[in-house]
Amino acid sequence: MSEPEQPRNILDARIEAEKLRTKYTNDPRQNSFRVLVTGESGTGKTHLLRTARKPVHIDSFDPGGTLVLRDLITTGDIIADVDYEAEDRTKPTMFREWCRTFEDRVRKKYFESIATYSLDSSTLWADAIISYIMATDKKGSRAGEAPNFYADYNPQKVQIQNWMHRILSLPCDVIITGHLEGEYDDKVVGEDVRRDLQRYRYMTTGKGAIIIPLMFDEQWTTVVKQSSAGIEYQILTSHWGYYRGRTRIGRGKFTQFEKPDIKALLKKAGWPTVDKPKLY
Repeated sequence: MSEPEQPRNILDARIEAEKLRTKYTNDPRQNSFRVLVTGESGTGKTHLLRTARKPVHIDSFDPGGTLVLRDLITTGDIIADVDYEAEDRTKPTMFREWCRTFEDRVRKKYFESIATYSLDSSTLWADAIISYIMATDKKGSRAGEAPNFYADYNPQKVQIQNWMHRILSLPCDVIITGHLEGEYDDKVVGEDVRRDLQRYRYMTTGKGAIIIPLMFDEQWTTVVKQSSAGIEYQILTSHWGYYRGRTRIGRGKFTQFEKPDIKALLKKAGWPTVDKPKLY
């Protein structure tokens, strides 16, 4: 006895569900993760890239930042583009050059051979954006001058958000580093104004400090703690004191403070940790 024929709408629903399942399974972004790593200077943000899936490609806007990675750059485990470190604020061109080069690499499918892409640091990258906006003002270049809030910061904010979406669509792991800034509550005490620190947040323009971290699966903060064994470098994966942190892949698996080892954390979360072949 043959099975009863399925209603047309049920068959269509099953076909659509299978199509979406196949699309999800074959999407390389679903087997990669995106993390925003923030921290104060000297807490190990760039050094953390040593532990990522390799090869790692770094677009460095931080002068001298890649010195802690020099040995892995020599071996080909890390590929560093340091052209953007030498910005001349009176004649800024680095953001334009970065845009052209990034898009060229996307067209060539370069990032499909990269296991991890990193922008180090996005705070200095954002500075390059606003410098370029001021230099290309239709009313005349204002390179090297103080930015104007409405004329400069709003266009910068749009560029940052648009390019973050572009970066996060790459078919590899993405690690964006950024600096922190304090958020204060000013209180009048007698004749004085007291500034009380409320929290540290991602250093970027306006509401981008809230919006941009939400684009990422993970937001980790690198911190340095004093223990009986001496100074320890750690990753904060949830809120602690003035610092922000959160995790999705490590929910129920990560402790609040973890050792600064990305592959170890990926393994702990049950995510792929295998490197891709070296490019040189």
